[in-house]
Amino acid sequence: MFSDVELDEVTVESTWRKSQESRCESRSCQTVPLKMKEASNQACSVSEMGTQTEQNGQQRTLDVDLGPLLDYPDLGQFLKRVEGIMIKELKKNWKSHAFDGFEVNWEEQYEQVTCLHSLHYPEALEHQLQVTSVSWNSTGSVIACSYGRLGDGDWSTEKSFVCLWNLDRRGFNPKNPDTVLDVQSSVMCLACHPSQPSLIAGGLYNGEVLVWDTSRTDDPLVGRTGLIGDTHTDAVYQVGWMQEKSQGHRQQVFSVSSDGKILVWQLEKEGNLVLLDGFALVTQQIPSNTKLHKPGRGDTAVGVTCLSYSHFDPNLFIVGVEGGYLLKCSSSVQTSAAIGTGSSIPLRAPAQFTFSPHGGPVYSVSCSPFHRNLFLSAGTDGHAHLYSMLQAKPLVSLQLSQQYLFSIRWSPVRPLVFAAASGDGELVLFDLAKSSQKPSMCIKQTANGKPVYCLEFNQAQNKLLAAGDGTGVVKIWQLSSDFIEQGARESALLDEIASEVIG
Repeated sequence: MFSDVELDEVTVESTWRKSQESRCESRSCQTVPLKMKEASNQACSVSEMGTQTEQNGQQRTLDVDLGPLLDYPDLGQFLKRVEGIMIKELKKNWKSHAFDGFEVNWEEQYEQVTCLHSLHYPEALEHQLQVTSVSWNSTGSVIACSYGRLGDGDWSTEKSFVCLWNLDRRGFNPKNPDTVLDVQSSVMCLACHPSQPSLIAGGLYNGEVLVWDTSRTDDPLVGRTGLIGDTHTDAVYQVGWMQEKSQGHRQQVFSVSSDGKILVWQLEKEGNLVLLDGFALVTQQIPSNTKLHKPGRGDTAVGVTCLSYSHFDPNLFIVGVEGGYLLKCSSSVQTSAAIGTGSSIPLRAPAQFTFSPHGGPVYSVSCSPFHRNLFLSAGTDGHAHLYSMLQAKPLVSLQLSQQYLFSIRWSPVRPLVFAAASGDGELVLFDLAKSSQKPSMCIKQTANGKPVYCLEFNQAQNKLLAAGDGTGVVKIWQLSSDFIEQGARESALLDEIASEVIG
């Protein structure tokens, strides 16, 4: 049986707190006493000096702060005495046109024309090839030249070259081109693109037109016409770029040939040059009573040898032909050319006006970059003609050589200066400001009398002129300051020459 039971309270005393209190100890510590020392320093001596120029009691000092308080009677009297004369002369100078078109040139002065470089490709010299064309790229630092042969003989399948030298490149070697392009047919002409430094167009003896991109090291050839029905049937004597009409990346190239055709090609992505536009010169449609015949080629084709577009009208161009005549042409004409050969597109007859002829085929023509109506021509008669587009007879006719004249070019910086390449090995520089009848300078380029076939002014570095000759050498000439610095009233003098009327 269970029952309730009360027991007494049980307590257990803790011993933990007492043990902890017994273990508490008091401790203290301090770092080692710091040692401190105070010191000071001062310069032992000071020296002060000064200097002053001696004062000139007679000197009158100009103090701008005094303003109207300054009084110089002598200066005031002088200004009053000459005031009327000075005002009169200032008004006269303000109305004067003596320095119109004159630009100050701060570049280094050159007193003489000097040869900077003689460039040649040893393999081309071994084959006795000639320099047929030269062209500067848009930077003005690279010169391109083509090798071929302009003499007689069956050499259509002879291998040729296109060589490029960078004159500003470190390690430049005149005997070792930076780039060499092998071509299976003779290259007759070259043209570097006016704004893209790596693009070059070339025309071949077999009628083809090629385009290279030298920035592509694996395969520079980016376009060719191929031997198709639209291709020229004769040698291509000039190529150029249609800068204003090119759309996007599709560049356009024109070519002229002795088959009588002027063709415009467009570069496609597939690497083909496709015929886009074209013209043909035929005897029946030339606006003149002259008889232009090409022996052995029928009575319709008129062989084209050179072309130059106007710098002022993109639709206007001048062509030279084998018969010695020069024709003013327009690309806006719609008259169809009556030719027998087939073409994938209709060819038009561009001739509108005929100028008085040379005594033989015209090899070169150049429109003035400073006057819309003036152009130069050069031919096998050794004469250079200066024409106005407004009249048939030349304004000036100059006998510059007893041999052929192969090339003629206006200066890009001097309105009255041009250069010509002669068949007797001379480079002729002419300044109309000094004389309208005698050359200013004749430079002997070849010692053996081999012809100078081509020349080109440098548009970017105007002191340079390149010329290629029959020995296979391209010479880079540095022009003197007289040929590159424009004088006073040059444009006005050019206008006076253009306004002359020949009876």
